[in-house]
Amino acid sequence: MKTLTVRLPDVLVAEIEAESRRRKLSKSEVVRERLTAAAKSRERRRAGLDAIADVVGSVDGLPRDLSVRTKKYLKSIGHSRQRTR
Repeated sequence: MKTLTVRLPDVLVAEIEAESRRRKLSKSEVVRERLTAAAKSRERRRAGLDAIADVVGSVDGLPRDLSVRTKKYLKSIGHSRQRTR
């Protein structure tokens, strides 16, 4: 295993130290677990995006980018009209 030195904010160091004491693990082990969990989270997110990649952009009749002229688009489909309660 290689050694890597990093500088962390005091708040994060305190949090890691507290977790280390509470779980009776070394600070290094806590940091390794957190880095591994973050990497797995990124992989899951990427897998989710890959699962829908083939349908992204496949709906016809929508503006190319909904962020452009959103109000005009929503108004054209009747979204902005007053509704009775």
